Amino acid sequence: MADYDNTNTGVLFKNNQEGNPSRPWYKGKINIEGQEYELAAWVRESKKDGSKFLSLKATPAQTKGEMRDRDQPPVEEEPPY
Repeated sequence: MADYDNTNTGVLFKNNQEGNPSRPWYKGKINIEGQEYELAAWVRESKKDGSKFLSLKATPAQTKGEMRDRDQPPVEEEPPY
């Protein structure tokens, strides 16, 4: 059986907004030309005619190792004496 090619596809799931109304309404992942991105979406309303639309934000996905490094406090270097 051939492997599934998910290039240029993505998915969004409803996100729990409890306690933080600025959180994205939907979160997911998208693959654009082989690069993974985290995808966030908010439901917005047009000021012109009141129609609803999705506002999207894509950020490069981070591996678990990168997230651990980011969450660590910076290492202080010894001053060169």
